[in-house]
Amino acid sequence: MSEEQLTFYYLSVALAIGLLIGIERGWKEREAKEGERVAGVRTYGLIGLLGGTSALLAQEFGVLYLGLVFIGVAGTLVTVYIVNFHRRNDVGITSLVAGLLTFILGALAAMGNVAIAAASGVVATLLLSYKPLLHHWVSGLEATELRAGIKLLLISVVLLPLLPDQGYGPWQSLNPYVIWWMVVLVAGLSFVGYFAIKIAGTRRGTVFTGMFGGLASSTALTLHFSQMARKDAALAPILGTGTLLACGTMFPRMLLVASVINPALFRPLLVPATVMALFTYLPAFAYWRAQSKNKIDATATLKNPLELKSALAFGLLLAMIMLLGRALQNWYGDAGVLVLAAASGIADVDAITLSLSRMSEEDIGLRITVTGIIIAAAVNTLVKGSMTAFVGGRDIGLRVGLPLVMSVFGGLFVVWMLLW
Repeated sequence: MSEEQLTFYYLSVALAIGLLIGIERGWKEREAKEGERVAGVRTYGLIGLLGGTSALLAQEFGVLYLGLVFIGVAGTLVTVYIVNFHRRNDVGITSLVAGLLTFILGALAAMGNVAIAAASGVVATLLLSYKPLLHHWVSGLEATELRAGIKLLLISVVLLPLLPDQGYGPWQSLNPYVIWWMVVLVAGLSFVGYFAIKIAGTRRGTVFTGMFGGLASSTALTLHFSQMARKDAALAPILGTGTLLACGTMFPRMLLVASVINPALFRPLLVPATVMALFTYLPAFAYWRAQSKNKIDATATLKNPLELKSALAFGLLLAMIMLLGRALQNWYGDAGVLVLAAASGIADVDAITLSLSRMSEEDIGLRITVTGIIIAAAVNTLVKGSMTAFVGGRDIGLRVGLPLVMSVFGGLFVVWMLLW
């Protein structure tokens, strides 16, 4: 592509961004009379094009030129806003800010950052178009929910990046970043689960949280649902469904992770992982069908959107398990691969799956690798089954524990028959 063609492409993107935002603004203010709008479709398109051409000219005359043009555009838009304010007494500045953003995105596109400018334009248009929905959500927020969201941002966006990502303590086994990441994950799941149930209802919200929470951490979600079941035993059937869905999701995720690292692991892992997933998913489906006619409402028990104390307790437990796992590895040496897999499975499956999959390419055979991964998954599954019984109580413990125990025996039996 020649330089002229590239310049034309950049300016076309700048114009398209302006027209896109202008179409949304024009539709939103379609009932306003001519001359009463801050800007229309053509004006937004021209603002985007002006930003693009100004950025190109700034390459010749310096960055100061672009800044002066931006000040001129801002002054013009502010003047139009003041005039319209006196006419209609409208204090909203959304269209004014949208015009300034259009100029900046047009300039960004002309500087070669086309993907960023275009994506930002689309996101801006979506935000502008979803004004009623966003206002409805904000108006429906309670004070506790708002404070919970701010706390979640504090522990994740502010505190998490500050923690060192390296090992400390005996055998360098305690990683502050990893431990706090699990605290954030547990807290985030409780936050997402709270709003999923509140918005979608108990039945659909619980299943949604179970499926997607299982992609992140089935152990964390099992803890959260078990605590909910202890508070309200009537929720045990539907919470058991969500827990089994989360636990079952671990097996295809485990298969995918191992196969990406070493494709040769896919075939020997496929059958045991599938068997374990079926033993978990089928009872979940049966519970789901059985609950289809029951009306269960969990909104009355939804009081705290962020179970931060439970998340901190889970982080402390994880630290103890990480220390125990490294101790077992140190005591048993290289001959304890399977012992290490069992110890690692107490806390997490992904870490040992990644480690064994990498080792299988050079150090250990596929049979030991597959056996170790399944043992880790079996131990982790038993831990979650025990967690539901001790934390959640008898009702959810039986509903979740029995299918998980069957899943463990099924997976280990298949590995023994096929590989040993």
